[in-house]
Amino acid sequence: MEKTSSRCIAGEQLCDTGFSYTLSLISGKYKMTILYTLMEFGVVRYNELQRYIKGISYKTLSCALKELESDGLILRKEYPQIPPKVEYSLSDRGKSLMPILDGMCEWGSKNRPCAPSEHS
Repeated sequence: MEKTSSRCIAGEQLCDTGFSYTLSLISGKYKMTILYTLMEFGVVRYNELQRYIKGISYKTLSCALKELESDGLILRKEYPQIPPKVEYSLSDRGKSLMPILDGMCEWGSKNRPCAPSEHS
């Protein structure tokens, strides 16, 4: 399907697009990984996330979780107990992003080079 348009790139700005907005919510080294983890495992505790995402620092994980919560993509549930227990899960808004992450997973599975063990 050919798209005809009188739009000119000189009069457009990427920051005004839905693509740019979506990217602003999920950009960063770990945000999509956190969302993917919550999609796969449902309700996850902080320490489980940190163990699952190898190499992420406490500060980086904490900051990413706060941003995802602030953007309405994840829910944080705190239990009043000692020691403190906090669980994270996807919000309905976060769940609406899952088809995009699924598509990325499918594309990656189809297009990544074979691992060395797959050649034998």
